[in-house]
Amino acid sequence: MSDTDFGWQHCFIETNNIRLHCVTQGEGDLVILLHGFPEFWYSWRHQIPALARHFKVIVPDLRGYNDSDKPETGYDLDTLSADIGGLIQRLGYQRAHLVGHDWGGTIAWHFAQKFPNLLDRLAILNAPHPQQFMQELVSNLDQLRRSWYLLALQVPALPEWLIRQNLRSILCNLLQEQAVRKGAFTRHDTEIFQAALEKPGAISAALKHYRQLLSPQTWLENLGRSPALITAPTLVLWAEEDFFFSQRLTEGMDRLVSASLKLKLLQQCGHWIQQEIPQTVNRELLDFLR
Repeated sequence: MSDTDFGWQHCFIETNNIRLHCVTQGEGDLVILLHGFPEFWYSWRHQIPALARHFKVIVPDLRGYNDSDKPETGYDLDTLSADIGGLIQRLGYQRAHLVGHDWGGTIAWHFAQKFPNLLDRLAILNAPHPQQFMQELVSNLDQLRRSWYLLALQVPALPEWLIRQNLRSILCNLLQEQAVRKGAFTRHDTEIFQAALEKPGAISAALKHYRQLLSPQTWLENLGRSPALITAPTLVLWAEEDFFFSQRLTEGMDRLVSASLKLKLLQQCGHWIQQEIPQTVNRELLDFLR
């Protein structure tokens, strides 16, 4: 079955001096979906047609992923957010709804603080606020245990080599074994994610996102700084059985948002929330965005 059977289209959009590969479908107000690691636009395959019945949906491969450009630099949250801001403007819109999962959710949190004038509504799926996450890393042993791999990724070169040598087994573990709903990922799905990461430069670029977040420069910039309040209505969907993120990361989110905040905990679901319980996620997003 081809992409045209689903009704979505592929395109490339120039933004912030790079070219992002995007999948698009529908017409109306703009909704942008941001994926996480180790994924690409395909992680939103269940949401695109559902949301496109009411909105113009754009799903970019983030800088460095799949078919988007993979420059040497620009993996800090300011630049990644500017990529999305430029996308909105290049599409001829003044504002957009933003939905982010995992790393894409971290970018979405930051975007909401950096570009409030470009944001209509914000939806976060199992993604911690970046400053809150960094605080938990140094104060919460449970979260430190869950995030040991982020620290391991700070070693230069070696993680890339290890991931390349073991990519199939790593993806099977991350996606199929860590999912609570075991039917969420077929073998074919895992092969599609593997093919995207096997593209030249993709693994190195993906790791640069994490290295930039935990770099000494980022720590110093955020040391003692209070996060800017988010002024957009915000929905947070959080799977309670997330292997990677402690549920404690949801505490105090109301102090980060000056507008309305709806936090919904979802049971019997793991980290890959929009792929494990797509109908529930689609319903919640449509109720919120409409």
